[in-house]
Amino acid sequence: MGILGFLAFVAYVGGVWKFWTGFRRTNFSQGRLHLALLWPVLLFSKSYRQNFTKALKG
Repeated sequence: MGILGFLAFVAYVGGVWKFWTGFRRTNFSQGRLHLALLWPVLLFSKSYRQNFTKALKG
């Protein structure tokens, strides 16, 4: 897998974990699982980026 693959995996899992634990700070009311798992793709959306940033703070 290589060191870059491992680092990418760690970053992905870290993003999922941070979004999952900070979900209550976002404007979203449902879809916690798919919003957490698809965070790298959804970051292209401005509103999702803003909510993702809210979830990471805390």
